[in-house]
Amino acid sequence: MVLLMTPGLAIFYGGMVRSTGVLNMLMMSFIAIPLVAVVWLLFGYSLAFGDDAGGGLIGNLGHIGLSGIDPGTLHEIPGTDGRAVPELLFVTFQLTFAILTVALVSGAIADRAKFSAWMIFVPVWALVVYAPIAHWVWTPDGWLAKLGALDYAGGLVVEIASGASALAMAIVLGPRIGFKVDAMRPHNLPFVLLGAGLLWFGWFGFNAGSALQANGIAAAVFLNTLVAGCLGMLGWLVVEQVRDGRPTTFGAASGAVAGLVAITPSCGTVNTVGALIVGLVAGVVCSFAVGWKFKGNYDDSLDVVGVHFVGGVVGTLLIGLLATHVMTDGADGLLYGGGLGQLGKQLVGVLAVAAFAFGATFLLGKVIDKFLGFRVSREDEVGGIDFALHAETAYAEGVHGHSPQRHGKPFGH
Repeated sequence: MVLLMTPGLAIFYGGMVRSTGVLNMLMMSFIAIPLVAVVWLLFGYSLAFGDDAGGGLIGNLGHIGLSGIDPGTLHEIPGTDGRAVPELLFVTFQLTFAILTVALVSGAIADRAKFSAWMIFVPVWALVVYAPIAHWVWTPDGWLAKLGALDYAGGLVVEIASGASALAMAIVLGPRIGFKVDAMRPHNLPFVLLGAGLLWFGWFGFNAGSALQANGIAAAVFLNTLVAGCLGMLGWLVVEQVRDGRPTTFGAASGAVAGLVAITPSCGTVNTVGALIVGLVAGVVCSFAVGWKFKGNYDDSLDVVGVHFVGGVVGTLLIGLLATHVMTDGADGLLYGGGLGQLGKQLVGVLAVAAFAFGATFLLGKVIDKFLGFRVSREDEVGGIDFALHAETAYAEGVHGHSPQRHGKPFGH
């Protein structure tokens, strides 16, 4: 289910770009599957979930190449007094999270990134950005885990990490030609809705699957995920109706995703009423946040910052208000009598992950850009990167309504 989210994201993103860049957008998500799989099995899993190498910052290389893990090795489920799942299953489950997270970043640099540079960025980012953050948050010895910051299924590790990284890459590559001048409307809204539906389906595996067992908590998380997606959609559509006078299909898809993003960190810490609030707040806030790029002059092409970063922050911070011990078996948020302590821990997590992901990604992007160049030429960007980078077009009419040509003759003839 979680692996399906990456093809779902590809279709979601593919529908949002112009017709001359849809294949490239699809490929940027699909190529993350094999690239991350290789480095995750070699080094990534050990760096993320291996025994702490010191300071709660990174795992050791005790499981390099999955050494020490065989079909009989078990991964103990935290807080269950010894219940366990096969560790190879846990390795695979966490791999699907890592794949999706780096694929999310691609939305911020749509229509202008070299595919060759992206193929280098993906595995390196998975190792130097994703793996450390996963260790901080999701291992018992991670420094944020010890602090008590809560992130059930990836608000910090997935959403804020990818959103902050997306902002960094949007700055590194600069805005698309025609940004704030051309409309750049989604070329295929049915694709957008289909992709959102596939993401929503996979999200149940993302969130409820994080319980690592079929029990009451997993059931509650499943329901919270459904509820938050619904309220995110409704919240976004209400804003559109009031602000613009009409609700849109694009808004419906974006609102559902915003609600799902926000419930990801909080799905295992809030009750159903809390999930309603989380989804609604995210839908409303993110509907405004996607417009910030025009004021900030950063071209986050497909609103990764406005939806994933902002939605992740909303969901992570609302844990500090809405967490209940019925779900957490411990911590309570401010509105359930827990004081401000948990909110402070959540804020530390947000700031630390955002700062690290942004800084490390900005540096990585600059290095790749210096040695390889990360952006396509002006000619290729204007003419359409599908044909320029992949020698293909998504539609029969080709680029700009004409058959693709090479050396003055229709390509393929």
